[in-house]
Amino acid sequence: MSVPIKSQAPSGPAPRKIFGVTDIISLDMPGICDLIESSELFKCLIVNGTVENNSEQLHREKVVKNVESLYKEWLTEMCEAMNVPEIVTAKVGGKVYPFGSYHLGVHSKGADIDALCVGPGFIQRDDFFTSFFEKLRSQKEVKDIRAIQDAYVPVIKMTFDGIEMDLVFAQLPRRSITDHLNLLDDSWFNGIDQRCARSLNGYRVSEEILRQVPNVENFQMALRAIKLWAKRRKIYSNSLGFLGGVSWAIMVARICQLYPNAAPSTLVKKFFLIYARWNWPVPIVLKKVQDCGYKLPFWNPIVNRSDRLDLMPIITPAYPQQNTSFNVCPSTFTVMKEEIARGLVITEEIHDKKAPWSKLFEPLDFAGKYKYVFSCPKMKIWIVIYTTYSHVYYFSVLNIYLVFPDKTFILYLHALSLFK
Repeated sequence: MSVPIKSQAPSGPAPRKIFGVTDIISLDMPGICDLIESSELFKCLIVNGTVENNSEQLHREKVVKNVESLYKEWLTEMCEAMNVPEIVTAKVGGKVYPFGSYHLGVHSKGADIDALCVGPGFIQRDDFFTSFFEKLRSQKEVKDIRAIQDAYVPVIKMTFDGIEMDLVFAQLPRRSITDHLNLLDDSWFNGIDQRCARSLNGYRVSEEILRQVPNVENFQMALRAIKLWAKRRKIYSNSLGFLGGVSWAIMVARICQLYPNAAPSTLVKKFFLIYARWNWPVPIVLKKVQDCGYKLPFWNPIVNRSDRLDLMPIITPAYPQQNTSFNVCPSTFTVMKEEIARGLVITEEIHDKKAPWSKLFEPLDFAGKYKYVFSCPKMKIWIVIYTTYSHVYYFSVLNIYLVFPDKTFILYLHALSLFK
């Protein structure tokens, strides 16, 4: 398997697209040592199961196509049931847009697929979660299907031919859905409800991230490495107060903007260097935050006091911009800064040929690091809490700071999910 690294310098001067909101740090092209390091990093990622083989990739593509085929078929059936004019039915179309890690090209083996189903304005959300749900449930490839309509982003969860999928729905104010809609056009938000806006933004954020990096392949390899590192060090979880996939992707994309020609290995090293010195709470943004005037709430610390309190703001690049790290609390913030500092030390050792890439990805020995660890099998969670009184407490909620009127004696909290 070849190493996907862009190593050739431009043949001549050409207009350079400007990425990001500040000047770049370096335009240096990768040297031979950088390319060798990147090759070693790629081999390490393969060994650690972060890269699918060709047959696995083709299977995922087939699953997405099959789901899209069922979705288009269902839209046509709905048109016929609603006595929609034949000319509209013939052109109703329908489109399924993968987003998240699969769309970014950084999904690992066994990862699920997030996908947005876009429909015309006369198809109601309730139809999607009832009629289409039943159509899916009748398919022999579908198992473990359930609809969660009261979620912040309503979703259908299922396993399709062995691949877990999360399907969200958005209706657009038009009669047909073609294959080449520009969902990054902000005018789609004119008149749609917030549930549709949230559903749309999953895809919009993923697509905008890809458009904001100068070299997609180098970004993808660097992000695979950071995702593996974060998972191994137990700091990959939005729900437990750390960062999720979108946050890590934005952080890596920002490094790519600052070092547009760097090889993946260099991007990983610069990731730890830059964020070990980052002046939080200065936000990480890939493009200027703008209000497009559609009255949707977006991250705005000038207007919103709650936004000014964010510890580690990492802002999505698509309107309406949101802080992806809203769950970060003082303890998880401390844990992540410690892990980034560790990553900086190890990547410097790798640069000096004193350590292999595998050292960076060594799993956190959770029980070995902490003297006291409490587990709750029913909640599938471990929590360790250090206090100034040398006591350790277990609580069934992550937001431990909400429990005590006086929070000053809590020094440290690290929660770990027991789910694989």
